[in-house]
Amino acid sequence: MGTQVHEIAFTSSQINGMNVHILQTEKFKTTTIVTMIEQELSEETVTKTALLAMVMKRATARFKETKRLREYLDFLYGAIFDVDVTKKGERQILQIYMEVPNEKYLAQASTLLEEAIQFVGDMLTRPCVENGAFLPKYVTQEKETLRKRIESLIDDKMKYANQRVTEEMCKDEPFALLVQGRAADLPAITGEDLYRHFLEITTSNPINLFVVGDVDELQVKKAIETHIPLQRNAVKELKVTSPIKNVEQERTVVDRLDVSQAKLNIGCRTNIAYKDDDYPALLMYNGILGGFPHSKLFVNVREKASLAYYAVSRLESHKGIMMIMSGIEAIKYDQAVEIIKAQMDLMRQGKITEEELSQTRATLTNQFRELLDSARMMIEYTYNGVVSGRKRPLNELLQAFETVTIDDIKRVADQVKIDMIYLLRDKKGEA
Repeated sequence: MGTQVHEIAFTSSQINGMNVHILQTEKFKTTTIVTMIEQELSEETVTKTALLAMVMKRATARFKETKRLREYLDFLYGAIFDVDVTKKGERQILQIYMEVPNEKYLAQASTLLEEAIQFVGDMLTRPCVENGAFLPKYVTQEKETLRKRIESLIDDKMKYANQRVTEEMCKDEPFALLVQGRAADLPAITGEDLYRHFLEITTSNPINLFVVGDVDELQVKKAIETHIPLQRNAVKELKVTSPIKNVEQERTVVDRLDVSQAKLNIGCRTNIAYKDDDYPALLMYNGILGGFPHSKLFVNVREKASLAYYAVSRLESHKGIMMIMSGIEAIKYDQAVEIIKAQMDLMRQGKITEEELSQTRATLTNQFRELLDSARMMIEYTYNGVVSGRKRPLNELLQAFETVTIDDIKRVADQVKIDMIYLLRDKKGEA
């Protein structure tokens, strides 16, 4: 079966010390600009970086009041704008996201694209600071907002269970850190600290800037050169950590809270990362095990045994981790664990039907082809290649799905080891 698709073909260059990637396409009526600043995930900087993202979007040197900044975004035909943090393996990424209508679709002539790039430049080179510090009012307000966001994690039991299993499984590893940081760090962070951190990451850390839309490449490059005049030092080389970690023994942790539905999360080490040759086979393994509604976990744990409200598996491909997540009744814990382990055993034995194989192959292929319909997802896919150190052409990945065999999946299955079984349950009954 042929899998030829249009490739995600960014052209890349260096401008003002940044890696700039431009994809000219007539597919979208908007232009998307995403800037990624990489930071090693660490206790020293995780909270500062998360807070910095929130303070940056409050004001700039041009727009010192948040109200004025938002009015300007409305003036840019309702531009979509955000600054946030995300986690890829043991890197924390500060993202500046901007999306504006394409000028060609506006009733009157406009320099909208250049103004959008200038606005991104404001974020990166012209922040709202006084006397070498971000404004105290914004720092104070955003510290309180971030504190509430961190502490409210416990209100979303699914996310809370996922963070707790990660903390327990990856103790003493940076990956254990919540990407929003730690509430206990906030009181000590000052506006001066935050500005020093801003200067450090914008002058020394890897920065990748992506532009997708029906744009003139030379015009975009010129606007970036003019409006984002970063003075960059030698760029830090962030280490890519190995996903290899031997599991000595399976561990179990039980937390008790007032919950009506227990959360059973099982953390596994795959010892395979995005850059590895076995990555396509790992995607197939995860798809057959728990990635989709036709998967073994969904069919056997949820539908046949009626043990779970949901049962899925998800990969963190830059860290080499797979999380199995399910919502169960606490009294069915032992039975649920037993059936989940049985499905993993079937994978090791290669007991995979032709239907499971073909359905997973087709679903994954469609999922990755759909990237071409989203500027943001094309950027994400390309950036995964940058972060991992291995750029994967989309056609190459789709072709790999076609050639993955049951023996390949068995080889992957042999490497997947349960590290941590975590249960979040009610306060009643026996442990």
